[in-house]
Amino acid sequence: MKKTLLLLAATTAVTLAFTGAELLENKCASCHMLEAPEFHQIPALKAPAMDAIVFHINLAMENDKEKKAFIADYVLNPDASKSVCESNKVAKYGVMPSQKGKVSKEELELISTEMLRRYPHPKFVSMIKEMLSNDKIKALKTSPFLLTHDGLPHMTKLLVQNWDKEKLGLSKEQKEKLLVVRKETLLAVKSIKQKLKPLEDEVAEAMIDREEAKSVYKNLDEIAKLKLEASKVHLKCIAETTAILSEEQVAFLLPFWE
Repeated sequence: MKKTLLLLAATTAVTLAFTGAELLENKCASCHMLEAPEFHQIPALKAPAMDAIVFHINLAMENDKEKKAFIADYVLNPDASKSVCESNKVAKYGVMPSQKGKVSKEELELISTEMLRRYPHPKFVSMIKEMLSNDKIKALKTSPFLLTHDGLPHMTKLLVQNWDKEKLGLSKEQKEKLLVVRKETLLAVKSIKQKLKPLEDEVAEAMIDREEAKSVYKNLDEIAKLKLEASKVHLKCIAETTAILSEEQVAFLLPFWE
């Protein structure tokens, strides 16, 4: 008994001899980038940067106790359904291997404390906000929808981000129905975009050639009709998707709506 207690004491002493920063470097840096990543570095990362991990944890959880418990559980018992990152990001990087036997609970306490203290860097948060802003601008430029109010979510994108989340809890039957809605929506929008492009190109060329505005009025009428049709497709997608989901599932998605 005395030998066991001495061994435990010695193990704890060794663990506590390392700081949280040192443990991050020793236990995490081989996969996760610890510095704030530059935009051009993100596509080449083999796992999410530590900035991104804590950024998403902060979005999903309110207090440090809950965040630390999540980190400890996920490191030892990782599962795609538990991830706070979007499902498409989990599909890209894969689920991290369990670190059981490689890191102790005492070490995880120090690691999680250091993670929440250090991350995310202000530089990373600024970059994410800029990326989101650019995404919105790009969406406005390429979207065929007339209705672009922020209150209307891109339902297919939301579902891709949260598809396998345990908290959303989609059943097999729901997924099958939602995939049908997604396919019909994307095909309809693709067809409309193919009709829109030549009409919009003609309008642009006419203005570059300094033709009279009335020369493209007919094109503008056709463009407006097509965008109205696309907006109806968008609304139909939202209505059919929310009809498939339960009230609890819609409530889960609601905070992500833009």
